[in-house]
Amino acid sequence: MSQLSWKTHELTVGELSQRSGVPASALRFYEREGLIHSRRTSGNQRRYTRDTLRRVAFVRASQRVGMPLAQIRDVLSMFPDDHVLTKDDWAQISRCWSKDLNERIEQLENLRDHLTDCIGCGCLSIAKCALANPYDRFAEQGAGPHRLLKN
Repeated sequence: MSQLSWKTHELTVGELSQRSGVPASALRFYEREGLIHSRRTSGNQRRYTRDTLRRVAFVRASQRVGMPLAQIRDVLSMFPDDHVLTKDDWAQISRCWSKDLNERIEQLENLRDHLTDCIGCGCLSIAKCALANPYDRFAEQGAGPHRLLKN
């Protein structure tokens, strides 16, 4: 890291990329999407505060568990751009997502436990499968994977 960046506690997009392990193109995308913020130098170069590393790590971890970017942006928008997130802030975010994450966990467990049922018998037809969907009873519920997703 350059001496100037260390003194001002700011990171260039390259430094943020190197430190976070996220490609610079993804960081620019996150900024366009309002997930992270930078200031511009007189030469129009991006400069990020060091706490942006935490936000980037949060975005990546959230994406890994399937959280949509819009939902990530919504929860981050509860805090001002220049606010350094605290332990209490992270607890607030956790409370916001607790129900949704538990539902996602349940859906993933259901998928894991029942996916082989859908192709296990070899008939390859959910509409006609006598084991998974006798008499096509799921057709009455409309489109979608009703066995795998609980409403």
